[in-house]
Amino acid sequence: MARKASKRQPLSIPQVRKILETMGEDQLDQFQRRSRDYAAKFSKLDSDAAESLVEALTDKFELNVEEAVQIANSMPKSIEELRVFLAGGRRIVETSKLEAILSLLDENRKEK
Repeated sequence: MARKASKRQPLSIPQVRKILETMGEDQLDQFQRRSRDYAAKFSKLDSDAAESLVEALTDKFELNVEEAVQIANSMPKSIEELRVFLAGGRRIVETSKLEAILSLLDENRKEK
């Protein structure tokens, strides 16, 4: 039976990972297991850190939620990489603002 989405909300990869892990292995179908494995492999933050980073990016730098989630998912390391996520809106972002965003990302970056 198909399920109907009641609400649409952008989620970061770590948030998806947390949701799928809390569902339990026996409750997941094949697609959900693959999604969980992907999320486990490519999560660059833990769920709480990703959520607070997205919130900080939207509040402090006036980014929309979709942009903030994409930035939190990929954690760019340079201004050039960061510009890719902000170019879709066809707006010019000051270099000082981009440097401040990178500084925030560096503070939240997970050590390997």
